[in-house]
Amino acid sequence: MSEQQVDEMKKLLKTTVAPVGKAELQRDLWPAMLRRLAEGAVRVPWWDWVLLAGASLALWFFPGMVPALLYHL
Repeated sequence: MSEQQVDEMKKLLKTTVAPVGKAELQRDLWPAMLRRLAEGAVRVPWWDWVLLAGASLALWFFPGMVPALLYHL
């Protein structure tokens, strides 16, 4: 890259990226985190249970897959 291109790139970066020192949060995030924790348990969609059942059946009918899966962990 030529010096002119480097200078143009520096100018572009300075105009598009805000300085780190001026970045502040607009609000406090801790109350929102407490609300999310108080909401309760996470709901699991039905297709996750179907996938779990399918994987369990596959391991039941094909026990030779167990060493291969353990190897890849």
